[in-house]
Amino acid sequence: MNSNHNHANYDFRKRTKAFAVEIIHLYASLSKEASVQVCGKQILRSGTSIAANFREAYRARSTAEFISKLGICLQEADETQLWLELLKEGCNVENNKIDVLWQECDELIAIMVTWVKKSKGK
Repeated sequence: MNSNHNHANYDFRKRTKAFAVEIIHLYASLSKEASVQVCGKQILRSGTSIAANFREAYRARSTAEFISKLGICLQEADETQLWLELLKEGCNVENNKIDVLWQECDELIAIMVTWVKKSKGK
């Protein structure tokens, strides 16, 4: 991978870490109601997993490994969006962070999909 690609990866690594921090803050702000906590614990797991798995992708030894790790990140990001939707629609959580986090997650997904497509084209 070239140096521009590595720089972009480093910036994305910081971005996914910041996303994980915001997910943690969201979880900490949720009510202790059982249904909210079920969704909250799931979003805490999947939302922070994006950053953890991207750290592994960042250190990939090959393009195939990079694509594989990004695939895991994409699965976790999609799941995170589901839990955000369930918090809002299923648990009626009124929190403006949910929409902001959903949008950021959508942008992370778009970037990762682009990287996977470009990497597979090589």
